[in-house]
Amino acid sequence: MTNFDLKDNTVRDLNQALHQDSADKAEFVVSNSNGKHSIAVGAMYDSTVTVDGHAGYYCGGMNQNANITINGNAGSGCAENIMSGTVRVKGNASQYCAATGQGGLVIVEGDTSSRCGISMKGVDIVVGGSIGNLSAFMAQSGCLVVCGDAGEALGDSAYEARFYVGGKVASLGADCIEKPMEDEHRAQLKELLEAAGMGDVDTSGFKRYGSARRLYNFNIDNAGEY
Repeated sequence: MTNFDLKDNTVRDLNQALHQDSADKAEFVVSNSNGKHSIAVGAMYDSTVTVDGHAGYYCGGMNQNANITINGNAGSGCAENIMSGTVRVKGNASQYCAATGQGGLVIVEGDTSSRCGISMKGVDIVVGGSIGNLSAFMAQSGCLVVCGDAGEALGDSAYEARFYVGGKVASLGADCIEKPMEDEHRAQLKELLEAAGMGDVDTSGFKRYGSARRLYNFNIDNAGEY
């Protein structure tokens, strides 16, 4: 196990260590994070990173293969453009969490702010609390699971992504509609919650939302939706 005290080491030192092939299968503990930005960005190997405190902007961004845990809150852009691996936030996450995520799993045990999962491209996101407005805007693929409530304009202009919400939805965005919960969707929801360590969540009240597919091609009759 390698201890990185950011009181004595720089974030650059940490990230450079995570970019070396010696990081494969290694364990890193980051202390005195104190809300510093860009912690554990671009991790490339199957390492385990534990941030023992709050993180600033872009923590876990561009993650590939690593398993990152933040024992606190995370600032804007947490896990942005994640490719694979996992990023877990034990507290709350700020705006555009997991934006443009290509793959992997992002877990936020608390709440997230606006634009959670914006332009997601394959990432799976599980939020134990609630999410803010314009979440999953232009989402293309992947799943967003919200155990609490969703803010306004959920799934605005989304494509093939799936959204599962256990609480109330303030409003749906353009071309986003409620869809039937069939057996395959219930199974997928259960699988995602179990992967996030939330397998005990009651899924009976969850609803599924997604694209109505009216915006795939321009149609003058739908001009008001563009």
